[in-house]
Amino acid sequence: MPAPTTNDIYTKTYGSASALPANVWAALRSNPQNSNTILPIATKSLAREQETGTSRDQCWIVVHSHETIDFVLSVTNGEVGKYPIFVFTTHPIHRLTNDFLFPRLTRLADEMARVLPVERVYSIFAPDVVTKMLVEIWSSLTGVAFYPDPYYHAKLSYCTKRSFVNRQMTTFPGLVYELRPAVETDLHAVAELCYLFAEDSEPFVLSSESALKEAALLIRNNLVWVHGIRRPDEEVEEIASIVAFTRNSETLATITKVFTNPRWRRRGCAERLVRRVCKHLFLTKQSIALYVAHNNPAATNVYHRVGFLGLAEGGAPVEAVDSWLEIGFDRSQVELGHW
Repeated sequence: MPAPTTNDIYTKTYGSASALPANVWAALRSNPQNSNTILPIATKSLAREQETGTSRDQCWIVVHSHETIDFVLSVTNGEVGKYPIFVFTTHPIHRLTNDFLFPRLTRLADEMARVLPVERVYSIFAPDVVTKMLVEIWSSLTGVAFYPDPYYHAKLSYCTKRSFVNRQMTTFPGLVYELRPAVETDLHAVAELCYLFAEDSEPFVLSSESALKEAALLIRNNLVWVHGIRRPDEEVEEIASIVAFTRNSETLATITKVFTNPRWRRRGCAERLVRRVCKHLFLTKQSIALYVAHNNPAATNVYHRVGFLGLAEGGAPVEAVDSWLEIGFDRSQVELGHW
């Protein structure tokens, strides 16, 4: 069969999650790891639309050739701010050649320009090859420059019940540990760690007020666990680490925030809490995804020890464990959001 011509490539924009057709939902659900930035948010949006009858100024752009969905792009909003432009592809990354990508991403950029204000596209997050080409096409189309240094460059990994490493918790003498879901009395401690986590995530820093709002949302929706530590003769514990999991679909949970207070680092807190949270999530999910920055070997080693795949140094490639890239645009011409 001959390859599709440019005239065989189509785009369609959907202004609400309830308008997304069944084949788009099926495409997203067929690979929940790679659609973790789109499927959970679309699912939440669908539930909200069914409850209230209103959408939230969001849209999804679908690229397809003949009967095949090639890309789904989301323009969605969170509770703290507008999300980056997320892009999901149904195709294995190693098959995304320039000849395949260019006509489809050109059509995608044309549709973005038709339906989106330029200032809404403050960054794009997708597999490396997709981000690099789409950013260049969008910049050429709109005249908005992009930053050569990425906002975020990370490997998408996942853990299954089979790969999970359930080791006994290592503890230090003279300390009492409690690993549990966060509660309202943890609000300010969780907010402090949210603030410090964002402080290392330029340009997506949080004000103290926004960190408090984020912490309140995480606790209220049961999306964050804490690692408490205290000495036996003390009643008040200190929150050493947090683990949040905010993008969750029917079969997959996504860990989206892991942070340890600098005062408690190098004591195994992050690994201890990530492993405990994974055990909790596996009660209802089949797999757990997360992104780990390429320049964060300490976190990479932690996740590898817990059982996340494709993170062993010098290890063989693992299917669906790919490199993802976020590139931002000139902040004098766009409106920065948060994720």
